[in-house]
Amino acid sequence: MNWHYIASILPALLSGTQTTLIIFITTLVLSIPLGIVVSIGLRSGWRPLQWVLNAYVWLMRGTPLLLQLIFIFYGLPMVSIYFDRMSAVFLAFVLNYAAYFAEIFRGGLQGIPQGQYDAAKVLKLTPLQTFRLVVLPQVVKSVIPAVGNEVINLVKDSSLVYVLGIGDLLRAGNIAAARDVTLIPLVLVGIVYLALTALLTWGLRSLEKHYAYYR
Repeated sequence: MNWHYIASILPALLSGTQTTLIIFITTLVLSIPLGIVVSIGLRSGWRPLQWVLNAYVWLMRGTPLLLQLIFIFYGLPMVSIYFDRMSAVFLAFVLNYAAYFAEIFRGGLQGIPQGQYDAAKVLKLTPLQTFRLVVLPQVVKSVIPAVGNEVINLVKDSSLVYVLGIGDLLRAGNIAAARDVTLIPLVLVGIVYLALTALLTWGLRSLEKHYAYYR
């Protein structure tokens, strides 16, 4: 193993990792709350809202994220709507993952027995208090495994930003591998992805244990 070579390409890989983490964290912070809001809207009694939200979820889940990235950055300018590269990435990722999270949380909400809503009324809890204190903790506990799968996928999907020429981790590794004609950069990229995945898996399992009292 050529440690001198690894040290020489490490700054570029770390810079790419920083970009990957920015995309990952921003997407999670924005898409999970949006997904919760959409899931509540999907269960509302207002038909026009349900139709619009179902169409949105169908569109986001039914087309590849890569195609959505290309459409937002290269397609929307044809109708005079422009985004810079990172804004296009954030918009595509947030809209895509919010649709998946919406379906996950919708399923979690459907699993709450009606009796618990009735009990909350007896205790004179407001709808907001019922959702925050009774419903949300149980939904979170039940959807952690499914949300965890999407979180892991998000780490890997972040590599799709190469199509817009953004210097993420995988692009940094590809450039070094092509320039130096060696697979060492790609091996290091794989190690970084595995480390991120392991860290997230540990965090998700800790979260599952935290909510284990809702049995």
